[in-house]
Amino acid sequence: MGAYRGPVCRLCRREGVKLLLKGDKCSTDKCAVEKRQYPPGERKKRMRRKVSGYGLQLREKQKAKRTYGIREKQFHRYYEQAAKKKGITGEILLQYLERRLDNVVYRLGFAPSRPAARQLIRHRHFQVNNRTVDIPSYLVVKGDEIGLKTRTKSLDAVIKSSLDNKSEKGMPAWLSLDKKGMKGLIVELPSREEIPLPVEEKLIVELYSK
Repeated sequence: MGAYRGPVCRLCRREGVKLLLKGDKCSTDKCAVEKRQYPPGERKKRMRRKVSGYGLQLREKQKAKRTYGIREKQFHRYYEQAAKKKGITGEILLQYLERRLDNVVYRLGFAPSRPAARQLIRHRHFQVNNRTVDIPSYLVVKGDEIGLKTRTKSLDAVIKSSLDNKSEKGMPAWLSLDKKGMKGLIVELPSREEIPLPVEEKLIVELYSK
């Protein structure tokens, strides 16, 4: 199955939460979730249907997949890798998702959204430890330094404006940002408390454990 090319606001409405797929627009009154608080394809006054146990598990998985923009095969691969490691499988799974380069670029504020971060990475605008990386799914580790290539620093409309809108309060504790040098550092690997994702990962593990 190919990548989703339709309107992303439908995905947020389907899950009933903001997945932050359109950057700054998600924080305004123009957000589709705020304007139309009902699933796409249904009448405004119709109530949400009662969801079964399996349905709840599926919705949690879909929320995580759609938030990070990952396809089913790749998402299941992350789960299999997490299940093999010692520790809480659900938390390790979320840690894998947070360590993706496209997510780190977004968290640091170099891009207004994960899709925008993914595009910049594919266009070879970012380096990890002074080496160009064009793979959005690249997993960073503690001590990695993420920076912009010299020619990329002229992309003020996309990158500088995003950094200006990034508050120090919103910066995860496991990341460090040097705005002047336009560089980010992986201080630690993220813990569950440092991952602001409205998902019950236990339900995802239960779904894949069947």
